[in-house]
Amino acid sequence: MSKKKTPDTRGLHALYADDPAQADRLVWGRDVDPESRRGFLKKSGLAAMTAALGAAAIPFADKMPGGLIPAALAQTNEPFMLEGKDGLVVLNDRPINAETPAHLLDDAVTPGNRMFVRNNGIPPALKDIDPATWTLRIEGESCANPMSFSIAELKEKFEHHTYQLQIECGGNGRSEFVPSASGNQWTTGAVACPTFTGVRLRDVLEACGIKDDAVYIGYYGADTHASGDPNKDPISRGVPMSKALEDESLIAWAMNGEDIPYLNGYPLRLVCGGWPGSVSGKWLQRIVIRNQVHNGAKMAAPSYSMPRYPVAPGTEVPKSDFVTIESMPVKSLVTFPRSGITHAKGEKLEVRGHAWAGDLAVSKVEISIDFGATWHEAELMEPANRLAWQHWKASVEFPEIGYYEIWARATDTDGVSQPMVVPGWNPKGYLNNACHRIAVQVA
Repeated sequence: MSKKKTPDTRGLHALYADDPAQADRLVWGRDVDPESRRGFLKKSGLAAMTAALGAAAIPFADKMPGGLIPAALAQTNEPFMLEGKDGLVVLNDRPINAETPAHLLDDAVTPGNRMFVRNNGIPPALKDIDPATWTLRIEGESCANPMSFSIAELKEKFEHHTYQLQIECGGNGRSEFVPSASGNQWTTGAVACPTFTGVRLRDVLEACGIKDDAVYIGYYGADTHASGDPNKDPISRGVPMSKALEDESLIAWAMNGEDIPYLNGYPLRLVCGGWPGSVSGKWLQRIVIRNQVHNGAKMAAPSYSMPRYPVAPGTEVPKSDFVTIESMPVKSLVTFPRSGITHAKGEKLEVRGHAWAGDLAVSKVEISIDFGATWHEAELMEPANRLAWQHWKASVEFPEIGYYEIWARATDTDGVSQPMVVPGWNPKGYLNNACHRIAVQVA
């Protein structure tokens, strides 16, 4: 007697990852207009979606883009505790990588316990770190006078500077790309903007002599390769001299007035705000001044690189057709309220968050409650200094009870705005700056 076959079951994310349009038809009975990308829900599909969301109604359902999982169903990660961190979601444990849920990033200045963790290798053992004996070596073929400095000597010989600097992983938002790209499946939380205190990288490099042929710097840290091979560097990236010589590029020993958190590079790190976090090396031990583009680990394509031209999803791109990521794109985040709240009809809801734009500033932030059909400008504050994120706030009113999504869209000083949906696919899932959205039930 044969056993009855158990039907296959699949999660919502897996279903949408394979074919968003087909998932729409299977889950909600929704068809999509190919020109407008708006989804058309039949009465039964609308009822199913409304029930799944636990809502009385979805007032702007006819404006919802097709192939889009409602935010209330899309956010499924559960918090996991790391030592010295509070509420971060761990994506990988070797090496450790963890992101911060959006509602925990509401502070104007990111506290150390909310700073995301992005490691390419294994950090040096905390017991082996002694700030009193830690040294930084400056050398390289374009360094006129190689020198070594203890942290105490850096503090004594050079002027101290403090800046609030925005750092974001180049793969932040990778989880939304279809087909999926390899790597940590970040949602929105691989970003932070604490203050850093240290000395200008420029001052230290100039003290050691920058030759006329210098074009790039590279860093080396004390972290080790995940394989355990001592001959392999987990990561050794860098920046062009123009970025290295900016006022805000720091060799830092403090974050928010205290020691840098262990998992974020204690006792010394490089900080080059506005560019992918991978250029801001942690557990810093050596900087090289190069007469060529630095060729350390994770500098070669496709690491931290984008195709030079748009590519179809799933396309294999020749390595010669990649360009290294530099300034990060314009982006915003809703940090209050938390996604999934219930709000009383007739009461205004205060909404706030942050926006940033790589080397540029943000010129405006807009919000929408009708799936991007209309937008209303939020109040935008000036940054604390160049390369810091900018805070914004707004209040919204909902016309009737039901399920809503609040979307945020930032525009940079070059006039470039965030896309409403995930931007062009790329092999490594970098630079997703689609509008952030949260779910609100109005009852």
